[in-house]
Amino acid sequence: MSHPIIALWSHPRSMSTAFERIMRSRGDLDCLHEPFMYDYYVNRSTRQMPHFDAKDDHPRSYDAIRAMILAKAKRGPVFFKDMSYYVVPHLLADEIFFNRITHSFLVRDPRASILSYAKLDPDMLCEEIGLEAQWRHAEAVMAQTCRPPVVVRSEAVQADPQGQMAHYWAAVGLAPRPEALHWDDPAPADWQQVQGWHGEVMASSTIRPITPEQQARSEAEFESLAEGQPRFRAYLDHHLPFYQRLLAFA
Repeated sequence: MSHPIIALWSHPRSMSTAFERIMRSRGDLDCLHEPFMYDYYVNRSTRQMPHFDAKDDHPRSYDAIRAMILAKAKRGPVFFKDMSYYVVPHLLADEIFFNRITHSFLVRDPRASILSYAKLDPDMLCEEIGLEAQWRHAEAVMAQTCRPPVVVRSEAVQADPQGQMAHYWAAVGLAPRPEALHWDDPAPADWQQVQGWHGEVMASSTIRPITPEQQARSEAEFESLAEGQPRFRAYLDHHLPFYQRLLAFA
């Protein structure tokens, strides 16, 4: 028997790890943290990813990671969050696996995500901003299903976690579990390999709303960053149209 495979395709610094924390807290899913990161950063060695302690026993090629996920889905329902730029175009050419997945997407204002990313990895590539690959991925989902993709805004989840998660769970075929919005158990063991990226969410117990003051400060910080390092403005200009297309479905 094969069970559902639900994927949340995100971009870096989009609040996706906090979203994953909620999904883990449901208790009815086998959850994986960015399994295809190993193909992109280790197997294909696209570049050196900072704050990443790769585990020797994790499958590293696209085919091996795919096989791991399918094996887990024989035992029970699977959820994983990952980045579209890790798997596009490979996944789009893999019709069998592509169609086994319930695809969903999480987006955040790229000004905020680029700012947050630059603080942890100032040498990131334009591709790694991630929104263009998300749009290419969402286009493929629409072409295959003839339905709009499931797109969630991280800012909306922060403003109304209960309502947004209830909507998301219904959209991907899961029963509501509002108790999953709060947790007190230790951070998942497989987060240790990337703990440098996720210290705040590892120490948290729920989703925190963003205040208007925080929003204004973030916008001002991005403007300062882009003024001093124009390539970040170029990254924004490149990815903003793809973000806006995805946002139309949120």
